[in-house]
Amino acid sequence: MAFVPTARIDLDALRHNLAVARAAAPGRKAMAVIKADAYGHGLARIAAALGDADALAVARLGEAVALHDAGCRRPIVLLEGCLDAEELAEAAARDFVPVVHHSEQLELLRTARPARPLACWLKVDTGMHRLGFAPDMAADAFTQLSAMDSVRGQPGLMTHLANADDRWDPTTAAQLALFKPLADRFAVPTSVANSAGILGCPDSHGDWIRPGLMLYGASPFLNGKGGDDSLRPVMTLSARLIAVNQLKAGDPVGYGGSWRCPQDMAVGVVGIGYGDGYPREIAGDTPVLVNGRQTRIVARVSMDMVTVDLSGLPAARVGDPVTLWGEGLPVERIALAADTIPYTLFCGITSRVQYDYVGGKAPARENQA
Repeated sequence: MAFVPTARIDLDALRHNLAVARAAAPGRKAMAVIKADAYGHGLARIAAALGDADALAVARLGEAVALHDAGCRRPIVLLEGCLDAEELAEAAARDFVPVVHHSEQLELLRTARPARPLACWLKVDTGMHRLGFAPDMAADAFTQLSAMDSVRGQPGLMTHLANADDRWDPTTAAQLALFKPLADRFAVPTSVANSAGILGCPDSHGDWIRPGLMLYGASPFLNGKGGDDSLRPVMTLSARLIAVNQLKAGDPVGYGGSWRCPQDMAVGVVGIGYGDGYPREIAGDTPVLVNGRQTRIVARVSMDMVTVDLSGLPAARVGDPVTLWGEGLPVERIALAADTIPYTLFCGITSRVQYDYVGGKAPARENQA
């Protein structure tokens, strides 16, 4: 029996969620977003499991290089593009697909002269105001890119939705209205829809969808849960009870003694804490599952341990499994209790957690590095 925290990664659930994305946007190509170590799920293993995706997308060159070194030869899109001549040369050598979002990147492509031309996307800023050319500058940038010897063919057009997590926010429609004239004018492949756009705004689907959070089973909508849209959790974070203590009414538990036993009761100690990625900010009474039965966190989260109420679970013993989020306990509930979002929980898992990949091929277990 292993007493280390484990992130069980269900690759069948991952592929199911990609199928949900495809069903929501029939006939579109899928660019699976696996940046930030596949949202904390393991870059190379997730990429290999997403064989049905038409392309993969990462934020930075280093992520793409890691995929390429692992044997991935599918199109890999660099969402932040290339930022200097060295990165551009590397991208060209490995046939990556950079996004061009700034005039300095246009100049880089014009002057650096990579060894071979690259396919590109041009990003249009329709309202996010992070990356991209303003709509009144995008047509000129597109014309420049299309004429460059360093660019292979015409670039696709891309933008990013800022408020699509709120199905009723008018910002999405306004962004699409800014993007449509450029798409109609140049008649090249387009990519707009993130997870929320895929599920909530068919008008955003374009030619390429970009599923991200939904691939991992979490809802992209405010106050949503993945199950609302038939998504299945991919990561189940679990640990084990390492102690069961019989305490008296009034006994303080944990640092600062901020929580006291309201009665004589059993309190369990679980071998996971903020050193593993379970957030210290978690609110009291946050649910956990002990042997599949719901109970609650009590007292402060420590670096290596959390304490749980076992007063209704008299059969609980050292070694019993405890689910922190995942199958049977939506990650969205835990994110709400920590006043954060599922992204930060997934990406916050540390190298102390053991990853257990199941589904499809034979199960594999490895430490996260």
